[in-house]
Amino acid sequence: MAVIEELGLSVLSPAIRSSIIAGARRTRIEKTIVSEQYPKNYATEGLFENFKFALRYEPIDLGVFKAAFARIDAKNVIEWVRSEPTGIYARKLWYLFEYLTGHILDLPDVPPTGNVDLLNSQLQLTGKRILIKRQRVIDNLLGNREYCPIIRRTEKLDAVMAEGLDLETRSIVEETDPVVLSRAITYLYTRETKSSFAIEGEVVAKGRSERFVAALESAADFDPTEKKSFIDLQSKIVDPRFVETNWRKLQNYVGQTMSDYTEQVHFVCPKPEDVESLMDGWMKFTGRLRESEVHPICAAAAMSFGFVFIHPFEDGNGRIHRFLIHQHLASTGFAPAKLVFPVSSVMLRERGAYDRVLESYSKPLLPFIEYYLNDKGEMTVENPTSDLYRYWDATAFAEFLFHCVKETIRRDLREELGFLVLFDVALRRVMEIVDMPDRRASLLVRLIIQNRGVLSKSKKESEFPLLSQDEVKEIEAAIREITAQS
Repeated sequence: MAVIEELGLSVLSPAIRSSIIAGARRTRIEKTIVSEQYPKNYATEGLFENFKFALRYEPIDLGVFKAAFARIDAKNVIEWVRSEPTGIYARKLWYLFEYLTGHILDLPDVPPTGNVDLLNSQLQLTGKRILIKRQRVIDNLLGNREYCPIIRRTEKLDAVMAEGLDLETRSIVEETDPVVLSRAITYLYTRETKSSFAIEGEVVAKGRSERFVAALESAADFDPTEKKSFIDLQSKIVDPRFVETNWRKLQNYVGQTMSDYTEQVHFVCPKPEDVESLMDGWMKFTGRLRESEVHPICAAAAMSFGFVFIHPFEDGNGRIHRFLIHQHLASTGFAPAKLVFPVSSVMLRERGAYDRVLESYSKPLLPFIEYYLNDKGEMTVENPTSDLYRYWDATAFAEFLFHCVKETIRRDLREELGFLVLFDVALRRVMEIVDMPDRRASLLVRLIIQNRGVLSKSKKESEFPLLSQDEVKEIEAAIREITAQS
């Protein structure tokens, strides 16, 4: 925060905000903001000492560092590094400067010394380790200079990562009759598809629904590091009139039309001329994630939400964003083969929470974007904004996705499996009372369960006129007894 203030940087404030206070060391948390308060003996003086403090005590936010490097003279960086040629934090700053600016400083390579991790794994999640011999720094970023979110370590995230949700899921799968499991999976795919479209206010047509289900079923084989994969997927899941053969070329935004026909803007997407580089960086980032040990749910959150923030298409971004969650969980083996976690149904059920986590990124972003709308509602963005989308904090999104996956395992999956077992028991009991075709018996059971244990008079007359009143009462009583035991 001192660096941001001293250099007058126009950047999103980091979630971790350090300050010097009178008194003991303490941490205060308010929503997504973490105030780290340090006693006076931690006080620093001067720009580079503040850099050193940030590198030592805070997660590394590339957006702040890149903006800062654009404001300082490279000669000053050289001077500081020469004063501490093998210093841990001087080497980190030196590496970041060259990495983010592309400017090689007039400094010799570090002499043989111990290697140092760039990111502190106690403060944030780390990616694949790459040794940089020049500074003897191990680059363990999640991404790359073109695209790199951060995920901070929080008590909440550490606790849920330790729960072993993948093992819990496998235990459920192994304990379930394969036939029942197969039926449940079929239903979950349909439910995920309908929910994903419903989030965007769409009633999906049968053909597009079937194509989306097919995409989900083969999600593990989808390659998120290839542009063609996205072009092909988008063509399958959107209205044929809005199929695209490249990334978008128009400025888009998310908003709503007010009663006076003005537009209330909620989120401004990256400028069209920035989309290509952002998506190139995003695809390299996903490739690096695949080679890391980052928890699959954390990785899926950073990938999927990052994609929807770039918004590379005119249409279909939300559905692809949610598809990418399944793609990563399936391809890493976190989700058992062919099983889908219907996270979209949780997002739809808890729409307020889903909107709030999206707004935790979009609202702070808006003041940094200079735009205007013409009388047709077309937007023009006037200032450079690409780094606002390259470097962002995905922590809240990882926590939210963990919640969604946990809900699908402990509620949606268990409820569906439990319902199918109950349904099968009820179906057998009905067939014992009245020998009828399976399809008719299934309809009868479904109607009675949906109507809380009673067959409505209209359904009795229209669908089951051949059943006697005594038979209906016996069937209703049997189904109520079975459902009461579930």
